[in-house]
Amino acid sequence: MEIGVHTGDFSSQILRIVQPKALHCVDPWKYEDSEIYAAACYGRSVKDGQIGMDARYLAVCTRFHDAIRTGQVVVHRGYSSDVLAKFPDNFFDWIYIDGNHLYAYIRSDLEISFKKVKPHGYITGDDYTDGGWWQGGVKKAVDEFMQEQAVSVVLLRNGQFVLQKTG
Repeated sequence: MEIGVHTGDFSSQILRIVQPKALHCVDPWKYEDSEIYAAACYGRSVKDGQIGMDARYLAVCTRFHDAIRTGQVVVHRGYSSDVLAKFPDNFFDWIYIDGNHLYAYIRSDLEISFKKVKPHGYITGDDYTDGGWWQGGVKKAVDEFMQEQAVSVVLLRNGQFVLQKTG
């Protein structure tokens, strides 16, 4: 599963490199007008606001039309917490988190991902850094999560994190 699809560029890389049987792509494609999101890829820089986000969603569906038709790609337009809740626990081999970067949302994504990833599965993500428009929320949430849950650190490099569920 990939949380935070944007235009599907990383989804395309996952398909090409990993070649999963199924890739669940999750994004609300919702425009955020609040000042805190001004620099986010779904904030004030989006041309045409929500119309622009709707166009991104349609472009992703078009881009992966063939893979959607065969079932290799499943696009879920919604918030990660709502979409993940529909899956049984211990379902996914891995989940890549690159959605809303604010601390509370990352914490939520990490917690529910931990339940939804199989034992020895992976919880991975992007923007594990201090700063950014998200004010270091990703790094803070991941650091706390690593101390509280049964995970081992596989990689923390170049803003990426890879954690393995140990139990």
